[in-house]
Amino acid sequence: MAANSEKTSAKESAGYSSKRAKFRELAESRTNKALDAIGRIGNLSNKQVYEFEESEIKKIVKALRDAVQAVESRFDSSQGRSSSGFKL
Repeated sequence: MAANSEKTSAKESAGYSSKRAKFRELAESRTNKALDAIGRIGNLSNKQVYEFEESEIKKIVKALRDAVQAVESRFDSSQGRSSSGFKL
């Protein structure tokens, strides 16, 4: 019986390790993609190339802050996915 218990424990440990590795891999990849996308949004601040109003900038920044807050909330609880898009 003890041998069977050890096998189950080893499988659970391997499953945890695999899930952890997958989380880390995806977290790094997705976070880097998000940071790159935010950087590209920042490129829109070039007034020699683009024309924009302050109200549009406030909407963009608010949408980004709201998205980060939603991510934090999802990690704090088991809320469902929110998929509202962004429009100026």
